[in-house]
Amino acid sequence: MKEVEPNQVYTTEETRSFLKISKSTIKRLLKKGIIRANKVGGRYRIFGKEILRVVSPRVEDRAVRTYSRLKEKVRKTIEKW
Repeated sequence: MKEVEPNQVYTTEETRSFLKISKSTIKRLLKKGIIRANKVGGRYRIFGKEILRVVSPRVEDRAVRTYSRLKEKVRKTIEKW
């Protein structure tokens, strides 16, 4: 497999291949804005630097912190019952 070039533009299929994710997952990531993309002719185009940003450790750390805060909030809500 080739390496992701930061200034290259990729299709959703190529992005799926790099990230090893399903069609439904790429759609969900695009819809939620986790992967930022531009629509050209009705199809998404994704910059390589955006793919690299998604797999960076900082994004993973942020996701873990967000999940932990949500988990704590749910736990506190349940305790109030």
